[in-house]
Amino acid sequence: MGIDDFGGGQGPQPDVLVVTTNDAPGYRVQEVLGEVFGLTVRSRHLGSQIGAGLKSMIGGELKGLTKTLVQTRNQAMERLVEQARARGANGVLMFRFDVTEAADVGTEVCAYGTAVVLARE
Repeated sequence: MGIDDFGGGQGPQPDVLVVTTNDAPGYRVQEVLGEVFGLTVRSRHLGSQIGAGLKSMIGGELKGLTKTLVQTRNQAMERLVEQARARGANGVLMFRFDVTEAADVGTEVCAYGTAVVLARE
């Protein structure tokens, strides 16, 4: 597995800029459109659960579960960007992830932030 299997985020020139900060240097906020989020729930795969259980006995990274969580986070972020774009935003400020267990059957990942219209300064 390569580095792309364990990372995420946007490419070099996205049409919707997503940042974790309150503002984006070099831009000013023209309009605040409100909260946007992207949500996904992934069930646990029996094989990965068994492998994770065995691996936890001897220690080390659970690479299969790590890869699944990265894919899940990336999907939640893509959905957030789609929602922001549909509202007319070209930016999302205060981007965050929230991860919770979903009724003992899977993991819920929510990407959220504030959709805005940005203008270059």
